[in-house]
Amino acid sequence: MTLKVYNTLTRKKEEFVPIEPGKVKMYVCGPTVYNYIHIGNGRPVIFFDVVRRYLESQNYEVNYITNFTDVDDKMIRKAEEMAVSVPELAETFIAAFLEDIQSLGVHDATLNPRVTENIQEIIDFIAALVEKDFAYEARGDVYYRTSKFTDYGKLSKQNLEELQHGIRIEVDERKENPQDFVLWKAAKPGEIYWDSPWGQGRPGWHIECSAMVRKYLGETIDIHGGGQDLTFPHHECEIAQTEAVTGHPMANYWLHNAFLNIDNEKMSKSLGNGILIRDLVKQIKPQVFRFFMLSAHYRNPLNFSDESLKQAANALERIQNAYDNMKHRLATASATGEVEAGITDKLQAISKQFVDKMNDDFNTPDAITAVFDLVAEANLYLQQERVHADAVKLYLEQLEAFDATLGILSQQADELLDEEIEQLIVERTESRKSKNWARADEIRDLLTEKGIFLEDTPQGIRWRRK
Repeated sequence: MTLKVYNTLTRKKEEFVPIEPGKVKMYVCGPTVYNYIHIGNGRPVIFFDVVRRYLESQNYEVNYITNFTDVDDKMIRKAEEMAVSVPELAETFIAAFLEDIQSLGVHDATLNPRVTENIQEIIDFIAALVEKDFAYEARGDVYYRTSKFTDYGKLSKQNLEELQHGIRIEVDERKENPQDFVLWKAAKPGEIYWDSPWGQGRPGWHIECSAMVRKYLGETIDIHGGGQDLTFPHHECEIAQTEAVTGHPMANYWLHNAFLNIDNEKMSKSLGNGILIRDLVKQIKPQVFRFFMLSAHYRNPLNFSDESLKQAANALERIQNAYDNMKHRLATASATGEVEAGITDKLQAISKQFVDKMNDDFNTPDAITAVFDLVAEANLYLQQERVHADAVKLYLEQLEAFDATLGILSQQADELLDEEIEQLIVERTESRKSKNWARADEIRDLLTEKGIFLEDTPQGIRWRRK
């Protein structure tokens, strides 16, 4: 089965055919860095990380760009509140963003361009729009002339008449039409600014991505992604800007993830239900949140609650335990003997199941089902008194291959027990041999308090840290 993705532009699944064989150009809109990111921001970050990982697992070379908006109205206001400069504010929250997404197991992007590093490219892009009569200057501001771009609305499936009557647009007498959007904003006194042909000012929001996509990836890219909320106006405006200048499609495939709700309510500032990622990962393992995010299809709404997190934690623990058991048994497995007949065939079938589900528009919940099928087979095999090292390696390698895409396992190196804990485990073993069950249970409880969990197996005691 070849990879098929749901294209927001066409509203259907399409076979994925990159512009250049074996290579993928992918751009995902990044954050405006004026605050810490909340769990809703985590959904596109995690999902598109999985998309990138999966494409790489299928031997694509992925050029993955996600930007930082490091100057805009929100940043100017926040910098004033904090009594710092806009660049200082940006540095603080870019560092925080990178720290937060790394805690979620997100791989570094190929590049994270910033608006302030690409001002000249943005000015040049706007100048090209003015020259082509797709933009006009009005008292130091520059606006995009939406009426001139006949395809405006093709991504969100709205025409200009519907937009005029159905969407609240700020009234501005400087605009020719209410739907026209700003490309360059004249600086107010005291604001950060750059010189331009239209006077001192700074870029509008939408233009930055058009300029950076063209600079770093070219006129047409394979995948452009982001949250559902970016479909209109941000991505709609990007298309209008880019295609007016280049005359070519901006992206061949547009991917958008659905919203994350909290206790069945949409996240909003008015409700005060925004949970910061950095606060959440102090309470739960980051892999649990990542697993939770992948437990629903990316185009379906996802509800965040204590119960849903608990279910995710329990499910992930089954996978993690199986992985740890495999590593434990590998140390004591027989180095001789052939792999039992049928194991390779079963693993190939499960691997195909995983790939088929990921090829069906990145269907992570069904791909996770394949992971559980693998876990069930591995657990069944590990119940045997004697296992072969090569067979255990096959199970381990397959699970690790799945995790290379999903990123849900904790694969930290085993830690050595300190002398006190080692002595307690030895004492507990002796207590069990002498049938002193009370002392054995007492030691187990004591170790649990220290974050050491014991598992009695036919091959001896296995331990793990919480």
